[in-house]
Amino acid sequence: MSAPVTERTGIAGTLDSYFSISSRGSTFGQEIRGGLTTFFTMSYIVVLNPLIIGTVADGQGNFLGGGTEPNLALVAAATALVAGLLSIVMGVWARFPLAMAAGLGINAFLAYSIASREGMSWPEAMGFVVIEGIIIFILVLTNFRKAVFAAVPAFLKQAIAVGIGLFLAFIGLYDAGIVTTGAGTPTQFGNGGYISTWPMVVFVIGLFTAIVLMAKKVRGALLISIIVATVVAVIVEAVASLGAKSGENPDGWALVVPAVPDSVVSAPDFSLVGQVDLFGGFTSLPVLTALLMIFSLLITDFFDTMGTMTAVGAEAGLNDKDGNPPRTQQILLVDSVGAAAGGLGSVSSNTSYIESAAGVGDGARTGFASVITGVAFLLSTFLTPLYALVPFEAATPVLVVVGFLMVSQVAGIDWKDYRIAIPAFLTFIIMPFGYSISAGIGVGFISFVVLQVFTGGARKVHPLMWGAAGAFVVYFALGPIVEALG
Repeated sequence: MSAPVTERTGIAGTLDSYFSISSRGSTFGQEIRGGLTTFFTMSYIVVLNPLIIGTVADGQGNFLGGGTEPNLALVAAATALVAGLLSIVMGVWARFPLAMAAGLGINAFLAYSIASREGMSWPEAMGFVVIEGIIIFILVLTNFRKAVFAAVPAFLKQAIAVGIGLFLAFIGLYDAGIVTTGAGTPTQFGNGGYISTWPMVVFVIGLFTAIVLMAKKVRGALLISIIVATVVAVIVEAVASLGAKSGENPDGWALVVPAVPDSVVSAPDFSLVGQVDLFGGFTSLPVLTALLMIFSLLITDFFDTMGTMTAVGAEAGLNDKDGNPPRTQQILLVDSVGAAAGGLGSVSSNTSYIESAAGVGDGARTGFASVITGVAFLLSTFLTPLYALVPFEAATPVLVVVGFLMVSQVAGIDWKDYRIAIPAFLTFIIMPFGYSISAGIGVGFISFVVLQVFTGGARKVHPLMWGAAGAFVVYFALGPIVEALG
């Protein structure tokens, strides 16, 4: 049941009206709580992005920011700065509960497939990101990106939401060490089927705290679960001194060690921002190879946000009957700016985060929540020691719960029509198994077109779906093509 709409005046009334807080059945309390939940759920990127792009030397032997040694603090500060600014812009302009930060997958591709190529430098790699962002921005301004989104059948949008839910749940379980690489099997539960470490116990406490509070309809259930699990983690670390997980210490914390910091405030260094060489990459690589690198970045950015905003809109109950969220054009416009802004900030392409669904699950319904998330990111540039208290094991239970909420979209798919059911099924199993949202969308698009063609439904396929499926065929063949080009 929607919350009653109350009349507000002054600044509160202006904000309420602008963000449609009351009309969407929300409150300022819900938006603030949801925004903070989103921040705590995705704040790991400020730690993880530096570990991905900050620890890989470019083709000239230098690390991001210059020098022959990694400077992770430099990358972390810029990562939080760009994420904060873009999340605020998304909230104010698109008025949608979607936060932004450096895109996982894109950053790994940038580090291992582009920047590290012989002769390439990090500023040149970031130049490719800026160019890709400009191209996407143009596609949005011409309404092409929105038209492609509208051309996707509603059932595929539902399948994308389901797939992302499974993907999120898998990320949560794997990052927390509940699902691990198996001995003789691809994956396994825990350590040989057992919950055998304190970090695993912290995850279990966080998960059951979340699901019990949700079942009891307690407001702020997800945020409370993060706080409770973090407090437990800090106590465990203080008593047991587990330290960071490594080959020599397999029972440690996966990424962040929840130790009480010596200081709370530290001055950020933003000197990484602007270290970009826009066209230098075309001299370091053959022109065709450079264009293929940009195309690969483009495809990933183009379709990942489509799935993300659909899933978040569905979870918030904001999508229309065709599965389109409100202010789609504005969402896509801000997201396209994020790609270029991430390159200019030297932190990789920034994109919309599916973790925003955690905030939606905790009550967020408007862009005001994204503003709160953005402000939290900006503050985190000064409070890095404090926010870094939250370990993976305390934040990832929320991803599992949100995965459950999103998988409920599967009920809207017609499982008796194989031309619908099979592409939907392939879409949502490829995402977690292939560890790629884009791959799941691509396989779903291609299988949908193929089935329509061979079952007499070719005329029902929108021309843009033909183009999207064709683009994914090229995308899936990029590896052999680039390898052949050398």
